[in-house]
Amino acid sequence: MAWFYLVLAGLFECAWAIGLKYTDGFTKLIPSLFTVLAMALSFWLLSTAMKTIPIGTAYAVWTGVGAVAVAILGMILFGESRDIMRVICLFLIISGIVGLKLVSPS
Repeated sequence: MAWFYLVLAGLFECAWAIGLKYTDGFTKLIPSLFTVLAMALSFWLLSTAMKTIPIGTAYAVWTGVGAVAVAILGMILFGESRDIMRVICLFLIISGIVGLKLVSPS
C-alpha cells in the first residue's frame, strides 16, 4: 500500500506544480485553493509512504513521478517540446523509478 501512496503523492505533486501555473502568483482564488490542497495531499501521502519506504527511495520516486507527469502535461497543455532526446530522458527517469521499486526492501 505504501507504494500506491507514494505514486499518488507524486501525481498530487504534479497537480500542484501545474496548479501553480494557473494561480497567477496566488492571486486567483480557485486555482490557489486547488494548488494548496494538492500540496497538502502530496506531502501527507509522501509522509505516509515514508513510514515503510526508505527516505531516499521515497523522495526520489516522488520527485521522479512528479517530474515525468509535469513534463508530459507540459507537452500536452502548453505545447512544450516533444524532442526525441527529451522523451528519451523521461524514459530514463521512469526506468530509474522502476529500478528503485525493484531493489527496494519494502
